[in-house]
Amino acid sequence: MVAIAKDWQDYQLIDAGNKDKLELWKDVILVRPDPQAIWQKGHDYRWNKFDAKYNRSDKGGGSWTFNKKLPEYWTVSYKDLVFKVSPTNFKHTGLFPEQAANWDWLSDLIKNSDKEVRVLNLFAYTGGATMACSKAGAKEVVHVDAAKGMVNWAKENMLLNKLENNTIRFIVDDALKFVKREQKRERKYHVIIMDPPSYGRGPNNEVWKLEDKIEELIQEAVKLLDDKPIAFLVNAYTTGFSLLALDNIMKKYLLEVFPKGKINTVQLALPIQNSDMILPCGISGRFQL
Repeated sequence: MVAIAKDWQDYQLIDAGNKDKLELWKDVILVRPDPQAIWQKGHDYRWNKFDAKYNRSDKGGGSWTFNKKLPEYWTVSYKDLVFKVSPTNFKHTGLFPEQAANWDWLSDLIKNSDKEVRVLNLFAYTGGATMACSKAGAKEVVHVDAAKGMVNWAKENMLLNKLENNTIRFIVDDALKFVKREQKRERKYHVIIMDPPSYGRGPNNEVWKLEDKIEELIQEAVKLLDDKPIAFLVNAYTTGFSLLALDNIMKKYLLEVFPKGKINTVQLALPIQNSDMILPCGISGRFQL
């Protein structure tokens, strides 16, 4: 199944190809690398009229080229949500627009629940899912990320969404260590979300590789689910980590505990403007009871 984030107003994927994508973020045109765009790009004039372009270095990393001075940050809206965006050192903008398909899925489940919903968001980044769940009516959202800068960015998004009076707990911590501490505290959640990176290093220089850690992470996080859970969502952007592999791991640990649950693994995608093509953007495993 493909889950397409097609309801954006402030974001457009204008074109993609030659391992780049041409995007409109409100009124700012960006060109960024995308390894999935392996076909030839189109002839849109804006390929040569970009405001900023991220150029990869042969030595790793890269840098931005600016054709005009951009604001330090600006905001984009998705339905009733508002987010701060800004070009970062690692080609990102602080937001993954394809995740809007998951925000809608989570929001609908929370709005239709009669529970006082508690949400745990691991590797929560700048808080797209955190804001979506809180705005949908979750009683509590616990937002965990190891990067203090990303947590501070998420706090700014909370203020932009006027959610400061909602219960959102921001925690700077290693996701797996936090999960194990929550087990000892016997905390339970109705919704658990995780968006683990393909590769990274922890605060003590520990190496993280998704394919080495994802099974343990899911296995341990499942232990924090309430007896009557609402959703368990896993996102993965690792090249070579397949839908079927994610489906197998989620079935192994979730259906063993919740045999009546349903798991649906989806390819996330963005529609390419004025085209019937879509750009693949990672995968998600969705569990619901």
